[in-house]
Amino acid sequence: MDTRIAIIGIIVENTEFADDINQILHEYGSYIVGRMGIPYRERKISVMSIIVDASTDVIGALSGKLGMVDGVSVKTVYSKE
Repeated sequence: MDTRIAIIGIIVENTEFADDINQILHEYGSYIVGRMGIPYRERKISVMSIIVDASTDVIGALSGKLGMVDGVSVKTVYSKE
């Protein structure tokens, strides 16, 4: 199966759903290469970046599940190859 590198950018505007986000990320843990999360306390949000190495189907499923969580915005950038 061909895989691609992608960065999933996440903005969490409602931190009460942090457990939901972490559960989803745990499900896809075998595809995650790295993860960084920064709480932006002044704005009461968190900003995360997740680096994954997976098929486009898996990346799309992960992004879609994250995007369905209330108060979460998600954008994904894929490598060209």
